[in-house]
Amino acid sequence: MLAAAAMISAFTAPATEAWGSTRQDRERKTKIYLQKENRKLVAVIDSLQAELSRYQSEMRRNDSIADEIMDLYDENEGKSAAGLNPEDYTQDVTDSLLNIWYLQQQISAREVPDYDMDTMKFESNVPDEVYISRLKAMNSFIALPYNDVVKKYIILYSEKMPETMPKILGLCNWYMPIFEEIFNEHDVPEELKAMAVIESAMNPTAVSRAGAKGMWQFMYSTAKIYGLHIDSFVDERLDPVKSAHAAAEYLKDSYRIFGDWNLAIASYNCGAGNVNRAIRRSGGKRNFWDIYPYLPRETRGYVPAFVGALYTMTYYKEHGIVPQAIEMPAHVDTFHVSKMLHFKQVSALTGVPEQDLKNLNPQYRHEIIPGNERDYILRIPFTYANAFIDNEDSLYTYKADEYFNPVVIKKIKDGGDGERIIHRVRSGEVLGRIAIRYHVSVSQIKRWNNLRSDNIRIGQRLVIYRGGNAPAASAAASSAKSASAQAAKPSSTKSSVDKNAEYTIYVVKSGDSLYNIAKNYPGVSAQNIMDFNGISSKIKPGMKIRIPKLR
Repeated sequence: MLAAAAMISAFTAPATEAWGSTRQDRERKTKIYLQKENRKLVAVIDSLQAELSRYQSEMRRNDSIADEIMDLYDENEGKSAAGLNPEDYTQDVTDSLLNIWYLQQQISAREVPDYDMDTMKFESNVPDEVYISRLKAMNSFIALPYNDVVKKYIILYSEKMPETMPKILGLCNWYMPIFEEIFNEHDVPEELKAMAVIESAMNPTAVSRAGAKGMWQFMYSTAKIYGLHIDSFVDERLDPVKSAHAAAEYLKDSYRIFGDWNLAIASYNCGAGNVNRAIRRSGGKRNFWDIYPYLPRETRGYVPAFVGALYTMTYYKEHGIVPQAIEMPAHVDTFHVSKMLHFKQVSALTGVPEQDLKNLNPQYRHEIIPGNERDYILRIPFTYANAFIDNEDSLYTYKADEYFNPVVIKKIKDGGDGERIIHRVRSGEVLGRIAIRYHVSVSQIKRWNNLRSDNIRIGQRLVIYRGGNAPAASAAASSAKSASAQAAKPSSTKSSVDKNAEYTIYVVKSGDSLYNIAKNYPGVSAQNIMDFNGISSKIKPGMKIRIPKLR
């Protein structure tokens, strides 16, 4: 039995040994294979991870832009691209062609008709089907709807401004090719150029009552976000070229947020915050006409005004409008300036008229290019380029002691940029910290806002003149206004409001606005009512307000 077992063992041993070897080989080969497959998978995963990181980085970048925009407007309660509060957008003060006009050259009288577009009805000999076919033929990348509201604005621009539109179109002939090139560079629809018409009537030095500046009407905080340089010497909001780049970037960012160009256009007027609120109130709809009833009253006309302006820019000939000849140079040359240079120096040695230098370089607030601080550009008519080159060495020394008097330069620098801003108090902030942020003193903030102590509350608005350079009238005004009234824009009327003046009590009715109420009281403006009552433009039915009897 044992012998048999031994024989079996001897017989099976080689086979078992061979089998064991085969299994080890297989395990080894399997291990090598798995290692190779693992390395391949790791490489694929690393590649996918890199691609995912790239997409995440892009998303974070876009989201950060969106967050930055939304944070800005949340902080300032839904300000617009121009940085204005919702209560700033009254029919009396909104920055549009409907109620602001002054050309680069001095114009003594207001030339834009002041219509209440909510109630106004216009008639035209042009049939609806003609308007519709013309809008369709424009083949716009941006949807151009047609309805009764849009029709009113088309008629307004094309037929109701016979004195004003020729001047605007004359400026368009000069500026629009520049804007088209800029908007194409930023890959946004070039039709957006028409927004400059409704923002400022093509005036590069336009200044709103709220402090929005330039052809594209930027407020300080928004301008800074989009890279526009502002100091005591320079305000690039007034540079049509640089501000157009900023406007293109803002509109592109708004489109990323809302996914619709008409909503992006609307946000430029009333702010991303207001558009977001209108979307929520509409149940999440993202079409301008779906959220139309939920937008601020003045913004409802902004997109229709855009369509009307764009239509008129395209079909002005069909309406018999002849663009006015504007005396702007056909060709402009650009020079880089790296030293202090005054317009008078350039004019004296090259012959360029000072007014031409101002028209082409409106960003320089004191006609001084502070080139010793950083590199700046100077635009001059091409015909004077050779004279500039020939005299460049002597330009900077010509009467330099006179034009760059140390006392004058110090006064400009010490004054800061003098920008009037509204700061909304956040949790944890104190006057000292706010003063340091804006390079002013605590006493100045208290004086500008009529504060009797250092106590401030979250959400309170403070008027601040950045750098401390406040207008001479601001101190007197602050003693007559409360902090909340100071946060509103200064009144545009020449009539003074005496807090002790006689007044009439008015009970607010449904559908009332301060603008419409003020129209019933000669000499009284919406701002007068806000100042007298210490309120914003937000009123409710049943609310009792005092209407002052102005002196």
